[in-house]
Amino acid sequence: MKSYFVTGTDTDAGKTLIASALLLKAQQHGLATLGLKPVAAGGVMDGEQFCNEDALLLTAQSSVKLPYELVNPVLLREPMAPHIAAQREGKRLSADKIVGFYRGAVMGLRGETKPDLCLVEGAGGWRVPLNNSVTMAEVAKLLQLPVVLVVGLKLGCLNHAILTAEAIARDGLVLAGWVASQTDPQMTVVDENLTTLARYINAPCLGFVPPLADPSPEAAADFLNIDPLGLAG
Repeated sequence: MKSYFVTGTDTDAGKTLIASALLLKAQQHGLATLGLKPVAAGGVMDGEQFCNEDALLLTAQSSVKLPYELVNPVLLREPMAPHIAAQREGKRLSADKIVGFYRGAVMGLRGETKPDLCLVEGAGGWRVPLNNSVTMAEVAKLLQLPVVLVVGLKLGCLNHAILTAEAIARDGLVLAGWVASQTDPQMTVVDENLTTLARYINAPCLGFVPPLADPSPEAAADFLNIDPLGLAG
């Protein structure tokens, strides 16, 4: 099983869309997939259960099905920074516990139930706080997972992307690839921004997803290439 941690340049960079599209792309190559969202804030009612929409989308594109509680073990009610949402609920988030949830979810996967690709989607960006002293990056560090960075293509993304790539390297993790997702349809000089990103980010580009009339995993998957991850075959 190959596992990757998916992070973004900010909250609205398109992490879930890209992660779901990568899962779908891997399935199109005959691979078993699993998407996990260990921490989420905000949700909707799915039948009688309160669920996070990002976690539901990842589950929909996972060929290996797990109970919702294993996919998204920490669900906070309010859509805000996780540490603030947790404080308002009288909870304290811990990187160690989140890592434990991940290991518990994948520990029992064997044989036909074991995915070829597992994507662990973070919450917010690389340095979003989990509590007053630890950020989401600590989860990826404890798991020692290579990282896929989703760059929300808009004004200011160059600074955000370069700083995030530098932080990932400083934390001792491998940046396995990056995806540009154009979140601002009105952005100009897109090609020039893509060229600059490729110059500064020392990792393969897995694709550029333009503004989509139908922002679905199926539509986004057409613009992605998983070959640099060593998954296609």
